[in-house]
Amino acid sequence: MATPLDLDQLRTFVAIVDTGSFTRAAEEVFKTQSAVSMQVRRLEERLGTDLFERNGRAVKLTDAGARLLNYARRMLSLSQETLLAFDEETIEGHVRIGLPDDYAERFLPEIMARFVRSNPRVELQIACETTSCLIDDIEKNHLDVALVCPSKTHGWSEIVRTEPLHFVTSAAHSIHEEKVLPLAIGRSDCQWRQQGIDALRRVGREHRVLFTSWSAQIVTSAVLAGLAVSVLPECALRPGMRVLGEADGFPRLPDAQIAVMRGRNSQSPAVAALVDHIRESLQNLPQTPPNTITSRIPETRVIRSQRLRPSVGLAGW
Repeated sequence: MATPLDLDQLRTFVAIVDTGSFTRAAEEVFKTQSAVSMQVRRLEERLGTDLFERNGRAVKLTDAGARLLNYARRMLSLSQETLLAFDEETIEGHVRIGLPDDYAERFLPEIMARFVRSNPRVELQIACETTSCLIDDIEKNHLDVALVCPSKTHGWSEIVRTEPLHFVTSAAHSIHEEKVLPLAIGRSDCQWRQQGIDALRRVGREHRVLFTSWSAQIVTSAVLAGLAVSVLPECALRPGMRVLGEADGFPRLPDAQIAVMRGRNSQSPAVAALVDHIRESLQNLPQTPPNTITSRIPETRVIRSQRLRPSVGLAGW
């Protein structure tokens, strides 16, 4: 076992695991499928064990493969970090990014993990505010990048993710069956609030606003406590919530959009790199948070890069 492991073989191994397919991994590492198979075979010979269970086209790790995966990721990460440490053209500086608190909880870990590994010399300054505050900070040059609900009235933005918007309730309570439906929603200029109320009015469902807050945590707490129904995008669903669909008497809602805004004076390589990582991160996230009870889970759609004048801004989030 004295001969070092081949990093290129490890990179191919990780690509197979991440893509779930030898064919897609070949595209990822720019090799033919036969070359990928050969690399795996040589890696297995080097370690003296099988890494994948062969069962048709399905790709499943053996116990040895699962054990290798953690080591492989660490070795590849350290290799990349070492190269960056000696790269005189490595991006440096700092980037100021802002996003709402519910987006931070769902998206920020993946964005940070991807970006910091590739750009260890860039300092991230992170702010959690409402969409309206973030847009204002972008216009005042207090932020370089903001992840927001798109706004027609505040300049250009790039939509990077589109996903379903839901009426949600507690899975352990029946508050949604009340004759006058109590709501926990954003402030009066919140886009999701208006869309939810408009939909309830169209179907003639009586309702009253019980809680108003820009804080996702407060709205989530009200829902999970069984005090009110809310309107939330799929990314904001939490374990213990239940999606209310047409079978429950609740109308369908328009999709929620997530957009990136960039400051007018924020054109540095570090900012460009962060925006690229945001796109990639949101494309690779799973569709629905785990352990969430839903009555209907539509397909989450990710738009790779669509520039347009988006819809009305959301100040509640």
